Formats: sequence, structure tokens, C-alpha cells
Amino acid sequence: MGNSNRRPSAQDPRNRRRSKRKAKKKRGKFILLGIEVLVLAALVFVLIKVIGITGKTDHVKFEDDVIINDGAKDAYAQVAPGSRNGETIQQMYKQVVLFGVDSREGQLNKGTRTDTIIIASINKETNEIKLCSVFRDTYLNLSNDEYNKCNSAYAKGGPEQAINMLNMNLDMNIENYITVGFKGVVKTVDSLGGVPIDVQSNEISHLNNYQYCMNDELNLGGYTEVTSTGLQTLNGLQATAYCRIRYTGDGDFTRARRQRDVVTQMSEKAKQTDVTKLVGIAEDALNYVSTNFTSDEIIDVAKNASKYTVVGSDGFPFESNRTTGTIGSKGSCVIPKDLTTNVTMLHKFFFDVDDYDPSDKVKECSDKVAADTNPYL
Repeated sequence: MGNSNRRPSAQDPRNRRRSKRKAKKKRGKFILLGIEVLVLAALVFVLIKVIGITGKTDHVKFEDDVIINDGAKDAYAQVAPGSRNGETIQQMYKQVVLFGVDSREGQLNKGTRTDTIIIASINKETNEIKLCSVFRDTYLNLSNDEYNKCNSAYAKGGPEQAINMLNMNLDMNIENYITVGFKGVVKTVDSLGGVPIDVQSNEISHLNNYQYCMNDELNLGGYTEVTSTGLQTLNGLQATAYCRIRYTGDGDFTRARRQRDVVTQMSEKAKQTDVTKLVGIAEDALNYVSTNFTSDEIIDVAKNASKYTVVGSDGFPFESNRTTGTIGSKGSCVIPKDLTTNVTMLHKFFFDVDDYDPSDKVKECSDKVAADTNPYL
């Protein structure tokens, strides 16, 4: 595909102006596109460990241990359903959280909200991966008994507080994260040769408007308009713009689904890519990755990276147990109708655990979410 510097066209100029104004308000926000980033980050650390490559990778060591609820610790010590040799849930599964933040200035660790939060649960026996988006406007405990939209946890305390927020509200056992910069995502998609996406007619004008904004702000040198519907290969800028669309379908819920769809397609393309080429992509990724993985940990995750398969995708809170509302000064929020029920459903989705009983801390958070939000619903 060639590049052009023209602005996108639209059938209705008024709709185009409104859409562009909305896009500009959000411009500069980066979408994390995750499992392939996990693979690439693994390669980065293999290179560092084995042949001494150095770069700008932001390796973070947390000051304190992350929060894991007492009840959750007991649950993760139980034998995992379907395990072949009696492994516990903690032994059988690895959870990694994938963050997307505004990183135009290279800031990957604090002072900015996460546009994207995706938990990746990796079954280490089967190499199967399940992805669950946590909707950024979900009203939760920020891990310090302050309740607000969950994406503000990263802004206040960086990845450490954001992980604590997820573990506390969801009974997760997350210890590791990866955040990658905006340009790294565009470059990675391009290096993989693009991704196949089925573009709908109501998405085209928004996709092109986001391309225009990102190209202008990041000085990318031009962009190629998407002009037709249907299954087609999107380049890096197009795919990232596609992931940012939130003005069609069910708003942010549909946007999160788009993100997971692109994640899945990028994972498939990474599996088909020559190892030598992946090493080159990994070298480029050095400039865009922030993580608290140690070399040994990420090498362990990466052992079977080429065999990873995304087998499940969903969003939290789950569709059957969520609502939305304007919660006073907090603004428009996604609200779990019952947080404990959602956590039970999440553990079923990730670990195939039936009738999971959430911890006392989750029940406490659930009661507080209900008390804060019910007067507005």
C-alpha cells in the first residue's frame, strides 16, 4: 500500500467534522495490542540475556509485593480443573496484564490513564490464551479504597497500582505487566505485514479520521485511506486507528472487542513469521516496552511462544451483568451490577472453575460499588 497526505473524505461533511472533533479529543492515545507484544518482549529479553543486546527497554522493579487477596491465594492453591498431573491453578496458569497508555513523550509508567487494559491468561500446559478486556471506565476500588474509573489507577500509581487494583477487585493473581509505546504498535503491525480485518461500512470514516489525527501528531509522513468494506489487510496505522473507534456499535464495548480481534490476528501473524525477522522486530521493540518481567521469567513464558493460540475473548464486567450510568462527579461509568457475580464468571472463563466463591475483599468492594452507584441508576 502507498501513502498519501490527503485528508479522509466523508459523504456528510457535518458528520465528518463532528467525528473528527471527537477523534482529536482522543488523539495521541495509544492502543495496546498485546499477545504479540508479549512474544516480542520475550525475544527482547532473550537477546539481552544471550547476546548482550542493550537498548531503551524500561525494566521496572516494584518497591513492594503486589496485592493478592487472602481468599484468592487459597483458591490458586487448589488443583486446576483438567490438569494432567494435579497442578494447582497457580502452577498451570500465568496471568499477564497488557496496558495501553498515552506515551507520545515516552512516558510508560505514571501520570497517564490506561486507554486499554487486557488480561491475558496463559494455560502453560496447552499454550492456550484467553483475553479479557477490563473496560477502562469500570467503577472499582483503585486499591487504596478510593473508588473511581479503573483506568485512573495507572495514572495515580503506575503499573504497580493498576495491578493491585485488578487483583483486589477481581481476585486475580497478576504479578507481571507489559506496556508498549504507540509507535511500537504501528511498527510491529507493519513488520508483521499487516493484519486481516473485516471492516464495516460505518467504521470507515472514523478509521480514516483517526489515521489523519495520528499521522498529523506523530509525523508519520502520510497515510492510506481505507475506502472499501470487507475483509482486507490493514497496515499498522490503519489497524491502530481501527482499534480506537468507539462511535459505532456499542461504544467502548465494541471498541474493546476490536482490540481483542486485532490482538488475535497479530498473534496468528507472529506465529507465521520467520524467526530471523522476529528477532529484528524484537530489537525495534526495545524502544517501546516497559515491563517488570525478569529475563528468566519472560524466557519461561516464551518457551512455546510459537505455539500460543488465542481460544477465548471477552470483556469485564460481562455483558449479562453490567450497566452504565453517570455517577456524580465521576462521570459516565461502566458498572458491575454485582461485582461478586462478575468475579465468579471471570474465574469460570479463565480457569474453568465452577461456582467460584469470591474473597471477602471482593465482597466488600462489591458492596461499596453498589452503595455508591445505586442512587444514580
